[in-house]
Amino acid sequence: MDNKAMMELDQELDAKFDDLVNYCMTSGAIDQNLYTEYDVKRGLRDANGKGVLTGLTEISDVVGFCLEDGKKIPCDGQLYYQGYDVEDLIKKIGKSHYGFEEITYLLLFGQLPTDQQRADFFDILTSLQELSGQFVRDVIMKAPSANIMNALQKSVLTLYSYDDAPDDTDVSNVLRQSLQLIGKMPLIAVYAYHSYRHFSFDENFFIRTPQPGMSTAENILQMIRPDGKFTDLEAKVLDIALILHAEHGGGNNSTFTNHVVTSSGTDTYSAISAAIASLKGPRHGGANLKVLQMFDDIKDHCKDWKNEDQIRDYLDKILNKEAFDQSGLIYGMGHAVYTVSDPRERVLKRYAKLLSEEKGQQEEFALYETVENLSKDLIMKKHMRYKPVCANVDFYSGFVYTMLGIPRELFTPIFAIARISGWSAHRLEELVNKGKIIRPAYKYVGQHRDIEE
Repeated sequence: MDNKAMMELDQELDAKFDDLVNYCMTSGAIDQNLYTEYDVKRGLRDANGKGVLTGLTEISDVVGFCLEDGKKIPCDGQLYYQGYDVEDLIKKIGKSHYGFEEITYLLLFGQLPTDQQRADFFDILTSLQELSGQFVRDVIMKAPSANIMNALQKSVLTLYSYDDAPDDTDVSNVLRQSLQLIGKMPLIAVYAYHSYRHFSFDENFFIRTPQPGMSTAENILQMIRPDGKFTDLEAKVLDIALILHAEHGGGNNSTFTNHVVTSSGTDTYSAISAAIASLKGPRHGGANLKVLQMFDDIKDHCKDWKNEDQIRDYLDKILNKEAFDQSGLIYGMGHAVYTVSDPRERVLKRYAKLLSEEKGQQEEFALYETVENLSKDLIMKKHMRYKPVCANVDFYSGFVYTMLGIPRELFTPIFAIARISGWSAHRLEELVNKGKIIRPAYKYVGQHRDIEE
């Protein structure tokens, strides 16, 4: 067959495929009014956007409203890990040592460790970090993924084949598997990134092993950077970011995915892989990258970062779907639970300011602060909202990661490296309580039809 005939055949097949797409779009469209008619909690949310209760947990509590005279009113958000306010935890930990490992212990076991327990737990995690050269060569380096989240998912699934008891869901075995994943996730993400950059862009390829005695945050920085060097503040800020991203209740999309898949009785690697797939989505873990892309666009169109009128006008265009990605969204603003403020954003913003001073990027921090302040009023006016709108943790996290020299390809994987602690805690909680398989119902709104003779 000559080239012309092949092109004509391709065009014919393309046209047939386009027909299938149209059929799919037509047959899959549901009358949106039916959600109201049948009182269906779309997205498992009620009419006010509040999540529908689907389970119980003791691991963390996400608070966005307070009681006053018996009524719920918006207030500064609070986040509790096993009953402890996360801001109090960070204040306590920040005075003496890095805290991500300690927070992981708290999430998994319900108590803050003693000094000896913390040291023992740190030793256990360190001993489980290692990846064999065979695994790095055969799994991570072969067929590298442009999206590191897919590399993480592939690697986690493949670890099933390296486990002597992969399908054993006894709590002791799942705890072993969970600790191994917590220890290995940073290496998988960083090695996958270096492999991708090497094979796709012919960059120098180097693999630096984790150093015993270093925290997760310190090891991430020393493994990412060619010279392996970092400042104390850089490591502290990344450690804080890991703590803030480690857990956020059972209702967030990836953790709920983990609960759903765990409830079926499947193995740890499948459950965590499913959670990674969920986190990859731009509506969930990929949101901080959208914030950074939005700020790239704002900088292109607002040359005077001190001109609030110019910035306000451009933000108004974004809300009116006339600028950036025409979505009408100011990314990093608003949250499903928090109203007045997001406690994670409050903490990360303080450290972003400190880091911007060390890096000489105070003007860019001021731009972020200006956009945050202007957006609150603009969004409320645009959508005629009466409850406050706050910046969420994604607003400053991309800026922080950029100042830390973390490449954009690793933004969401850093989130996964942190959230694996929360996912593991929730998987264990689901198994300990022997819950039923999670199976919400869907209302059928189609028609029953007879086959024509």
